[in-house]
Amino acid sequence: MVQELLEKNSHIPIYIQIEEIIKQRIYLEEYKIGETIPSERELSAQFDVSRMTVRQSITNLVNSGLLYREKGRGTYVANPKLEQPLKGLTSFTEDMRARGMEPSSKVLRFEKIIPQVDIARDLMIEPGEEVFFVVRIRNADSQPMAIEKTYIPVKVYPELDEKQIMGSLYALIEAKFHQKIGNAVQQMEAAIVSKEDSKFLQINQTAPVLIIKRTSYLSDGRPFELVRSTYRADRYKFISEIKR
Repeated sequence: MVQELLEKNSHIPIYIQIEEIIKQRIYLEEYKIGETIPSERELSAQFDVSRMTVRQSITNLVNSGLLYREKGRGTYVANPKLEQPLKGLTSFTEDMRARGMEPSSKVLRFEKIIPQVDIARDLMIEPGEEVFFVVRIRNADSQPMAIEKTYIPVKVYPELDEKQIMGSLYALIEAKFHQKIGNAVQQMEAAIVSKEDSKFLQINQTAPVLIIKRTSYLSDGRPFELVRSTYRADRYKFISEIKR
């Protein structure tokens, strides 16, 4: 009986015990990825606790990304989040292939524009100089993972075209243009997805996302890219190794 798994007199709150049991069922594939778990009513009967207690457990698991809700349909087991180590300078394409996933891109915009002053400053170009503005949806195994808005100085790559940008920009720079990539400066913050991006990422308008701003430099110190990426927080997490 499930009730026997709960220690009602334990110092560990009941809702946390239920969370751990649900996690165990997911790891043992009793609850499979993409399938619904039992309803709050069914779980409250199984555990002999109130629905409010079960709801708290499920909400915590949803917030952690292990489960996700679909209004009017139920609660589902989510795909595991992809881990992105915060070390080394790699492209999205390289990251996905390293995980055995097939990366792909859909270009939504590719045009020359005059960027805002702050973007020109980050790219070390004069006000009024043109950049390529590229908006791409980045997919892994045909599932949207991120939307990228990239600014590339026209004077650095004047012959760049939309076909070339379908794949990895880093591979293009190194293989075709024979330039060496040096380093990047990256900022990260949490946010709520915009209405427009939610449509492309196929997530709810209230869903959390990770916003990454990266300015990348060639080995000679010239900036060649400024990119603002919006990652699905339910599919992606960043990890780092910190040494004293």
